[in-house]
Amino acid sequence: MTIKEDYYKVLNIPKSATEREIKRAYKRLAMKHHPDRNKNSKISEKKFKKIKEAYEILIDPKKRSAYDQYGHSAFDQNSSGDNFQENFTHSSDFGDIFGDVFGDIFGNNQSNNSYQGADLQYNINLNLEEAVKGCTKKIYIPKLKICSLCKGSKIQPGTQKENCRTCNGNGNIHMRKGFFTVQQTCPSCNGRGSYIKNPCNNCNGNGKIKKSKKLLIKIPSGINENDKIKLNNEGEEGTNGAASGDLYIKINIKKHHIFTRKENDLYCEVPICFTVAALGGNVEVPTLNGRLKLKIPPETQSGKIFKIRGKGVQSLRNRFAGDLLCKIIIETPVNLNNSQKKLLQKFENSIQGYQKKKNNPRSTRFFDSVKKFFDNLTM
Repeated sequence: MTIKEDYYKVLNIPKSATEREIKRAYKRLAMKHHPDRNKNSKISEKKFKKIKEAYEILIDPKKRSAYDQYGHSAFDQNSSGDNFQENFTHSSDFGDIFGDVFGDIFGNNQSNNSYQGADLQYNINLNLEEAVKGCTKKIYIPKLKICSLCKGSKIQPGTQKENCRTCNGNGNIHMRKGFFTVQQTCPSCNGRGSYIKNPCNNCNGNGKIKKSKKLLIKIPSGINENDKIKLNNEGEEGTNGAASGDLYIKINIKKHHIFTRKENDLYCEVPICFTVAALGGNVEVPTLNGRLKLKIPPETQSGKIFKIRGKGVQSLRNRFAGDLLCKIIIETPVNLNNSQKKLLQKFENSIQGYQKKKNNPRSTRFFDSVKKFFDNLTM
């Protein structure tokens, strides 16, 4: 498994770097290591790929946020080093760099009638074991796809849109008010300048059709409640050739019958009989990877918590494992027969007087405090 270099170190910038600082760092390093300036240099080519990959992640606010929270594992679902290499070609020249960087800095934006597709969210339910160990899930996403018959135009093939009669296809109308003429959006066509007389029969004039898409989702080990996995371009399709939106998989983890998770630690209650609590012994406790023995020292009190290091959840961010914390619950015996009751009574009789204070110091202190409290009330 190849360990990727930290993107901030690749661009030689601090984690607090602004968007402008990221662009400047990318421009400086990209110009230095671009393959066109370093012919036949495999080292420069490899370095340039790292620089470009780091820039594309850190310049995007959503991707940067995901990277800051989960590191490189945030993008294991959609990309890898091999995919990046396939998308990279030597046709990238200095003009690409100037266009990407300076175009953003100086606001060189182009407007058209294309709109990126909407982002989608899918809530997926996992049990604790799936979240801790990771898994692959098959899901079906309902989404709107561009109509295959009308290609999103909303009109029946072989027909055309007709000009709006109210605005004569201009999209605007002019209203005269006194000495002034005011232009406003046409109320009949809402500024489109045309209307559809013959809507597409396949999509009923919507331009899109509801369909379900099957996806295999890789759930990374250590993911937690409310975490999200981003799948690029798996949202709704854009219009007029624009990019599709993204799909966000939100994680919901079902309640476990033994463990409770807090961050990367696991908690569980371990019931023991009062003889083991008093005399000490070994009990078996569960972990997500099997059982292990826990040594109970003599005179253990109910509520005592034992920490077993490294038996919690492995962190998604830094791969360190949390701890398992076992809370001891001393169980009172039930369904006693007469012989057992007599033995317990005999034991109780053996610790009366001074011995009781010695053997049960906590209860003795409590009832002494209660007596003192009521004595003060009657004074």
